[in-house]
Amino acid sequence: MENRYLKEAIQEDLQAKMVLIAGPRQVGKTSLSLQIAGKNGYLNWDIPQDREKILLGEWPPSKHILILDEIHKNPDWRSILKALSDNPHTKRKVLVTGSAKLDAYRRGGDSLQGRYFFHRMHPFTGDELNLKSTDDWKQLLNLGGFPEPYLSGSKRFADRWSRDYRVRLLEDDITSLENVSNLAKLELLGLRLPQLVGSPLSLNSIKEDLGVSHQTVDRWITILDNVYFSYRVAPLGVNRLRTVKKEQKLYLWNWSLPKDPAIQFENMVAGHLLKWIHQRQDAYGEDWNLNYYRDTAGREVDFVLTKDERPELLLEVKLSDTDIHPPLRYLRDRLSPTLPTYQVHLQGKKDYETADGIRVTSFPIFWKEFFS
Repeated sequence: MENRYLKEAIQEDLQAKMVLIAGPRQVGKTSLSLQIAGKNGYLNWDIPQDREKILLGEWPPSKHILILDEIHKNPDWRSILKALSDNPHTKRKVLVTGSAKLDAYRRGGDSLQGRYFFHRMHPFTGDELNLKSTDDWKQLLNLGGFPEPYLSGSKRFADRWSRDYRVRLLEDDITSLENVSNLAKLELLGLRLPQLVGSPLSLNSIKEDLGVSHQTVDRWITILDNVYFSYRVAPLGVNRLRTVKKEQKLYLWNWSLPKDPAIQFENMVAGHLLKWIHQRQDAYGEDWNLNYYRDTAGREVDFVLTKDERPELLLEVKLSDTDIHPPLRYLRDRLSPTLPTYQVHLQGKKDYETADGIRVTSFPIFWKEFFS
């Protein structure tokens, strides 16, 4: 694609402060940065010649926007950015990209506080691609939203790309950022996680499978979260509804990895919702969050969107046509009878609204109605 969805927001933010762009490797951060700033100011920490220039402080002329790619792999990266930002002799525009959660690696305090705007870049979603037909959405489901496998149009290529991607994530990103003594078991965890998507995450079960401690499993999943392999969704906390407190659900940035089509679809919906939420948080400063609902009686609703800690949308995800999910109505009735409530499908045909206001429709129609 010629232009990605964050381009205008980043161009505007660069007029005021440095901009940090984080997101999964190969999601398009470098291409976007070069579209915005051109190649004359580009330096990549992973390229030896560029690393030498960074270490020596040999910067391109200040008339160019300085792009620093993967600089977070330098332990002293915060000091470098602070010095660039505070230099009274230049009014340099700085664009920083990284395939890790840059905010998670600001250890020892945030010395960059107030000096930057932060954006998280996501894979392609149906609205960004302007998808029209159900078949087009199914292709996005099967290939995932990362540009290279999606644009290949080949499921075989996408599967091979995903396997290679996992290996490079371990060998390049994780080893450069974290001290992990048993990469083989961490890779085994990465292979296991697609089977756990969409279900409450049991660290005790995983630790028994891997033969490591509870603390090690928690740390490893946090590492995978930090390098944008996975993310977790917390339960909605409503005391009067006897909700669970700690049972997070896990999803993957590459939603093509789960084998079960229904789980794969739920993961794709989660990815679309999280992308929208991150954009509202990063570009507008709004307090949106993604949760799910589960209570002590086992009733569960896939997704609850909240703003300023108040529920704004309830969403249940089904691959095909089914009857209304009973917990969806239960939760809506107890929160607010007027709360927007949807049950969406991808392979079904039904499109209607119940007498009490629950909307049943396809995910593409829902997405256009609610988010466009």
